[in-house]
Amino acid sequence: MNLVAIVILLALLEFVAFGILVGRARVMYGVKAPATSGNEVFERHFRVHYNTLEALIVFVPSIWLFGLYVSPQWGAGLGAVYLVGRIVYFRSYVADPAQRSVGFGMSMLPMLVLLIGALLGVGRTLV
Repeated sequence: MNLVAIVILLALLEFVAFGILVGRARVMYGVKAPATSGNEVFERHFRVHYNTLEALIVFVPSIWLFGLYVSPQWGAGLGAVYLVGRIVYFRSYVADPAQRSVGFGMSMLPMLVLLIGALLGVGRTLV
C-alpha cells in the first residue's frame, strides 16, 4: 500500500501544482480575484484545475480501495497512468480544448478501472 499512498500524494501535489499554474495565469492574463473569467487562456487553466478536483473525488477513494481489495501494485500502476494523463490533459486543454481527448482518456479510463475493480474487490469479500 506504500506505492498507492505515494501515487495519491503525487496526485495531490499535481493538483497543487495546477493551482499554482492557475494563479500564474491569473497574473499573466490580468484576471483579478475573485473573477474566474475574462481571458480564454486563463479560463482553460482554471477549468483544468477544477476538472482535476472533480476527478480526485473519485480517484482517491477508488485507488485506495483497489489497493486494499485487489492489488496495490496494479493500483499504483493505474494511478501512475492517471497522473500522466492529467498532465497530458492539462497541456492539451490549455493549448486547444478540442485536443484534450487523449489526456482525458488517459486519466478517465484508469480511474474507471480502479473504481470498478474496487467495487468488485469489495463485493468479493461479501460473497
